[in-house]
Amino acid sequence: MSSPLCGAVGERMELADYYADFEKHFWHSAGLGFWKLERGQTFREPGYDSWRAFARGDWAQSLRLLEAGRADMAEYHRRIDRHGFAARRVRVVEEPLSAYMQWELHALRVRDECGGPVHVIGADRVARFETEDPLPEIYTLGSQVAYRAVYDDEGVLESARKFTDPELVLRCQEFIENLYDTGEPLAGWFAGHVAPLPPPPGQARA
Repeated sequence: MSSPLCGAVGERMELADYYADFEKHFWHSAGLGFWKLERGQTFREPGYDSWRAFARGDWAQSLRLLEAGRADMAEYHRRIDRHGFAARRVRVVEEPLSAYMQWELHALRVRDECGGPVHVIGADRVARFETEDPLPEIYTLGSQVAYRAVYDDEGVLESARKFTDPELVLRCQEFIENLYDTGEPLAGWFAGHVAPLPPPPGQARA
């Protein structure tokens, strides 16, 4: 098996339409819940204050901003719990970690501690699915919809692809869940692989 999308292209959505569509479906994910697979090792997130601090080389401020957002993150996941589902993520990692990945794993650690479980899996564990291309950045909302995130050449989110075929959505959900089950909980992995690292260099520009 290669990508769980099996060549499906989906419906292209501009960001504004995608954000609205995602919000509409997300809070109705009871049952299977929300599952997300993250594969790329370097992205740019100019809309995120902690990322901007990291990108300009202010690591301490970047971590402070992550901590400052902890209360809102915890309330977000309590709201998810009240809606009767869980939001789980699988993060594929390559070592040595890119500077971005070091930052993102700190951000994911806060999310994990606030009720959004994250599991980590090494790139070697997904190599058999990547004979042609890296796995896509995909996520499923219940049994109703799946999305693929599309990034520009600089790693900034550009658009999304939407999929509504029930068999494809279920195939993607099961694929992500299987990776999650074979991965390692972030907390223990973070302690051994991320916590001992010195601050990373910032990116070239914010």
